[in-house]
Amino acid sequence: MLGGMTDTMKQFEVTRSGPLKEVMALGEAPVPQPGPGEVRLKVGAVGINFADVLTVTGEYLTRTRYPYAPGMEFAGTIDALGEGVQGFKVGQLVACLAGKGGLAQYAVSPAAALVPVPETFSAAQAAAFPVSFFTAYHALKTLGRGEAGEWVLVQAAAGALGTSSIQLAKVLGMNVVALASTEEKLKIARDLGADVTILQDDPDRIQKVKDATGGQGAALILEVVGGTRFEESLQMAANRGRIIVIGNASREDATIRPVELMKRNLTMTGLWLTSLMQDAEATRAAAQGLTPLIASGKVVPQVGPTYALADSAQAFQDILDRKTTGKVIIEPQR
Repeated sequence: MLGGMTDTMKQFEVTRSGPLKEVMALGEAPVPQPGPGEVRLKVGAVGINFADVLTVTGEYLTRTRYPYAPGMEFAGTIDALGEGVQGFKVGQLVACLAGKGGLAQYAVSPAAALVPVPETFSAAQAAAFPVSFFTAYHALKTLGRGEAGEWVLVQAAAGALGTSSIQLAKVLGMNVVALASTEEKLKIARDLGADVTILQDDPDRIQKVKDATGGQGAALILEVVGGTRFEESLQMAANRGRIIVIGNASREDATIRPVELMKRNLTMTGLWLTSLMQDAEATRAAAQGLTPLIASGKVVPQVGPTYALADSAQAFQDILDRKTTGKVIIEPQR
């Protein structure tokens, strides 16, 4: 027995790449023990990102090393402290960017990967916060250099990153054009402050973006779709515009002709949160910028559909099929 609990727990494990429902298996595993500099969390909520899906299928930016437990972003209460851990206490709700291991009832994480959250947050809100809002901050400020009054184009506007980007852009005084796949998703974007909303498959979408921005195009584009849509981002960008490449939801290759960047002095920058988080100064700046906004309620993590741990494979599939809005949450204690 460990502090009144059994020494085993439920955990998802992936042993190979393949179709989600074939390779994601719920099983039993030993409850992990925190080592020096680590803490153990009783996991209350796991925020699922498109990156989690690609990691399971073996299509992410880094090679997936099997077997592993998915769940890079999660939240819960600290129930054990490893040797030398300071600044945190047992019973404290925290978010965590451990990179894996979240789809379990208990998880161990380096204390350095923990993110304090407001006491008013639920576990689901805490799990919905770090990846999306840190990515949005870096896209809009650190790399995007967004300024008040500029137009920013947000793709997949009703998703976790999209809803975070809209809220943060409006706080920064920017004007937002939001693209999404359905009218219901566009309504979510409008409710969060988007100034103009356009269906992503509208045959006149490129012209509508230009019309909305006074014929200039968007000064900043948050590109998450990729594939054949990347060429459209170039067409919708203003002269001297900045395109921040954050994802490739289409899972298709994009062809980039450098001359198209040259003609209109466009800047294209890639963004990968994992590597940016290794930059202590950039991470500190992002945290300092986000903390007061989160604490004051000026930006709020948008919790989407929630699933029980046993339904994790379905949650992953629903993200892949673009059936969800906001941050998809899995609750391991259900």
